[in-house]
Amino acid sequence: MGSMSLADALASTDVNVGKLKVVSLLESLPGVGKVKARRIMEDIEIADNRRVQGLGAQQKLKLLELLG
Repeated sequence: MGSMSLADALASTDVNVGKLKVVSLLESLPGVGKVKARRIMEDIEIADNRRVQGLGAQQKLKLLELLG
């Protein structure tokens, strides 16, 4: 089906997943739209242009706590 959980996406070593912008990943989650995705990123202090591969361990952990 081509779907994966947030935890799978954050732990993935797939190059294509790593190049995905965090905002796009969040917007693809059920119940998270553009406004909520940007608010979450602002709260966790993730830059708008950050990609999944550039996230730190603490940022990934906070994302999983909020949305996991």
